[in-house]
Amino acid sequence: MKGLKNMEKNNDFVKEITNIEDDFAQWYTDIVKKAELADYTAVKGFISIRPYGYAIWENIQKYADNKFKEHGVENLSMPLLIPESLLNKEKDHVEGFAPEVAWVTTGGGQELDERLCIRPTSETIFDTMYSKWLSSWRDLPYIYNQWCNVVRWEKETRPFLRSREFLWQEGHTIHETAEEAEKFTLEMLDVYQDVIENLLAIPVLKGRKTETEKFAGAEATYTVETLMLDGRALQGGTSHYFGQNFTKPFDVKFQNREGKQEYAYQTSWGISTRLIGAVIMAHGDNRGLKLPPKVAPIQVVIVPVAANKAGVIEKATELEAKLKKSFRTKLDSREQYTPGYKFNYWEMKGVPVRIEIGPRDIENNQCIVVRRDTLEKSTISLDNIEEEITKLLEDIHTNMYNMAKEVREKRTNIAINMDEFTEKINENQGYIKTMWCGSAECEEKIHELTGAKSRCIPFEQEHIGEKCVYCGKPADTMVVWGRQY
Repeated sequence: MKGLKNMEKNNDFVKEITNIEDDFAQWYTDIVKKAELADYTAVKGFISIRPYGYAIWENIQKYADNKFKEHGVENLSMPLLIPESLLNKEKDHVEGFAPEVAWVTTGGGQELDERLCIRPTSETIFDTMYSKWLSSWRDLPYIYNQWCNVVRWEKETRPFLRSREFLWQEGHTIHETAEEAEKFTLEMLDVYQDVIENLLAIPVLKGRKTETEKFAGAEATYTVETLMLDGRALQGGTSHYFGQNFTKPFDVKFQNREGKQEYAYQTSWGISTRLIGAVIMAHGDNRGLKLPPKVAPIQVVIVPVAANKAGVIEKATELEAKLKKSFRTKLDSREQYTPGYKFNYWEMKGVPVRIEIGPRDIENNQCIVVRRDTLEKSTISLDNIEEEITKLLEDIHTNMYNMAKEVREKRTNIAINMDEFTEKINENQGYIKTMWCGSAECEEKIHELTGAKSRCIPFEQEHIGEKCVYCGKPADTMVVWGRQY
């Protein structure tokens, strides 16, 4: 018994998580490690995603992939390595990615004739193949996507948020007309909103990136932005309209309906394992993770109480078999840990619902149910437990979404001039809504003075003034700003 107490003391996960109010960055890192989502490796800036973290990604992947397929998307695979000559074909693109590119210069013990970059993104290799495959307007559209890894040599890294290697999906489509391509660009943005709001329970801000912040080589970049508990913004996903900026240099053309040669119109769109970081930072607390039910690897955990008593483990096992038909369920029957330890452990792992069942519960044909989002306890009958758990999981998702939305609302301010801007973002870090004249110089000055960047020009515009927040010139565009991850 003494040994067990010592073991529990040494493994008190909750106490080993830094207080969220004291050091948000360390709190985040503690959760990543203690919840066994990921760990650092021998390669600086590269992480190992552990099974629990990867299971979250798998659930994101499954949900998003099903949504993509509803829009006619087909998956394929492209090479990891891209010849330098291909990367150099699109000037803005290569300039935008040059600082982040990792190069392969030798292979099989011999120096290569041409450097090969490890893909930071795959527009160039997709276009090279499209130029081989495309001949007629009848072939279009190509609506393709790949789930893969990419490498970007970030200077400062943080697990999931800015790793040098990360997992993502990258969709690359070509279309017959500009209108069709632009329409599809926005359709994919809607899919990302669906993923983030309806799967991850995080409200998004939708809009268009400014010219300064758009993707290198794009005509237009659209974004779904999220706000974390500390008031910093996190880009949830982006969808880009390229027009013919890539198809022209890569000779992606087709015979149009009039029999003439025409260049295709292109889109690109992606979300990544960064969304795991968003889930942590939008929902977590000082007890650890809070996982929205739809994305949680384990939705229901069963913890037997007084497991040494006759019939308890048997009843818990029976309950697990029953619930597994409808929910991702786990029975924690580990003998070396007490129920109290297990309660803390699964709270830290963010499991949405915990069921406690002991001799008295069995006698009364009931169990204790604890929800992770509020830690509220209730007693429910074992007769209609599936129905009650279904309702509870739905309520947890709605509540988590509303709590995240409330955080965003409390951390959103309006600024008419730079004094207000600076005061409000320092006192209550979050989104700042302002009017903007459209000048890139004003945009850069705001960033220099406040550390905030333009997040987007929201689709839903508000008229909050007549003048640009920085220069005071007439302005008719509202922009949302924020400090970012």
